[in-house]
Amino acid sequence: MGKITVENCEKNGIEIEGLKVITPTVFGDARGYFMETYNKNDMTEAGIPYEFVQDNQSASKKGVLRGLHFQKEFPQDKLVRVIKGEVFDVAVDLREGSKTFGMWYGVRLSEENKKQFFIPKNFAHGFIVLSDYAEFCYKCTDFYHPNDEGGLLWNDPDIGVEWPLPDGMTEDELTLSDKDRVWGGIKAYREERGI
Repeated sequence: MGKITVENCEKNGIEIEGLKVITPTVFGDARGYFMETYNKNDMTEAGIPYEFVQDNQSASKKGVLRGLHFQKEFPQDKLVRVIKGEVFDVAVDLREGSKTFGMWYGVRLSEENKKQFFIPKNFAHGFIVLSDYAEFCYKCTDFYHPNDEGGLLWNDPDIGVEWPLPDGMTEDELTLSDKDRVWGGIKAYREERGI
C-alpha cells in the first residue's frame, strides 16, 4: 500500500531537474476511496528525502491567480496538491547556474486526478484557479518568513507562462493581489541578484 508514480518534468524535451509530478495509488470501492497523501519512505525512494515543517491550505475562487512567489533567503521545497476543484500550477526555475534557469513547467492539479507537484528550493511558484472554487494544500521544508517574500510578474513575456484561462474569463477578469500585479520580471530578478 502507499506506492506512488513519479514523473520527471520536461519542457521542450529538456528535463527541469528536481521538479516531479507524483500520482498516488488510490484504493476505491463502493464506500469511496483511500490514499496515502504522504509517506516519507515512498518520497525518499522517489528522490524527495526532505523534512517538511509546515503545512498550509488556501481557498480561492475561479479566476484567482496567486504567484509567482518565492522566499529570497529562506527558500522552501514544496509538495503541493488540490483537495477541491482544479488549478493550473506553475514552477519557474530560479536556481543560479541551472541549465534551465528561467524555464517554467505547469501541471493541472485537481481533486479528480489527485496529483501532487514537488517544487524544489529556488523556484518561483504560482497557480490559477480553473474551477468555480479550489482548496490548495502544500507542505514546506522551511517556515514562512513574512519579510523574505519575493515574486515575479505572472505574465512576464521573458518567462512566457502559457496560463490557461478559466472558461468564460479574460485576462482582465483575473483576480490578483496588489503585489502580484507589480512584481518585476526575470530580467529585473537577474539584475537584482547580479546574475
